[in-house]
Amino acid sequence: MTLEFGLDTFGDITATQSGPQSAAQVIRDTLAEAVLADEVGLNYFGLGEHHRPDYAISSMEPLIATILAKTKTIHAGTSVTVLSSDDPIRLYQRFATLDALAPGRAEITIGRGSFTESFPLFGYELQDYETLFSEKAQLLHELLSREKISFRGHHRTSLQNVTVYPRPERPLSVWRGVGGSPDSVLEAAAMNMPLVMAIIGGNPARFASLADLYRKARAQMGGAELPLSVHSPGHIAKTDEEAKERFFPAYAKMHDLIGRSRGWPQFTRAAFEHEIANGSLYVGSPETVAQKIARTMGVLGLQRFTLKYSAGPQDPAHLRETVELYGTKVAPRVRELLAAAPANA
Repeated sequence: MTLEFGLDTFGDITATQSGPQSAAQVIRDTLAEAVLADEVGLNYFGLGEHHRPDYAISSMEPLIATILAKTKTIHAGTSVTVLSSDDPIRLYQRFATLDALAPGRAEITIGRGSFTESFPLFGYELQDYETLFSEKAQLLHELLSREKISFRGHHRTSLQNVTVYPRPERPLSVWRGVGGSPDSVLEAAAMNMPLVMAIIGGNPARFASLADLYRKARAQMGGAELPLSVHSPGHIAKTDEEAKERFFPAYAKMHDLIGRSRGWPQFTRAAFEHEIANGSLYVGSPETVAQKIARTMGVLGLQRFTLKYSAGPQDPAHLRETVELYGTKVAPRVRELLAAAPANA
């Protein structure tokens, strides 16, 4: 499989010296960043779903459609769709439509998500967190597997021998996002879905057992080899120090905002430096970030790496520079490093 490099964003509300940007401006800037990602040769641009004041993107498909219309080759998709509070049939229809307009370039990544605001917003009970996702994932799997479907569950009326329209011209591309659960990894393998591992802290090598579990499960099922991907945060500048000085204030602000509702300690500069050196923050010069991505891809046997390049109230100009350096410097360098690895082993 070829190596692919992508970007993810949740549409974090950015800020300039004049203050925070509007959500509308962040959405327009995100479109420009996606166009730039295509121009510098990146493979994927993902949008995450959130329903909070610190993120601008809640409805991904209109923005995905515009990205696909304004770019030439890059794939665009969700990172992730919170399937528990969505409708699998409507999701299937939306992406069958996108696939008709940009054949083979629209992708879905389903997951439980890391926030729960969508549950009360769309009329769901948090007590049904697990069963909602399991049932909806199974229904989506049925839609992807056959034309006429029958389905019975606890959270919707039954379906009997139903066909959902429009029919796509090719199988839709649906990935499964996981945070570290072996059961989720096995479910992804059984549902014939490529795997995205969200690694947002700690040594990425600790996910090697999950990557191996996925590959072994696919082999035991007699299924075709499917790609593995990792999503992790980071920032790129011309030098290591510049990248750190730019990224830390916004990243710490984001971390502490989320942490207040989760009981996390205040994020310190020492913790930041430790995570860069030993964990899953990809912050530094193009060479530093490329070396770290190459190690992660090699250890986990990845086919795709996506950098979550927006984090907190960053300067939009710094985001654009990260996108450009990632495509022009980091991705080519990682390919060089991994191509040379066997000869140096």
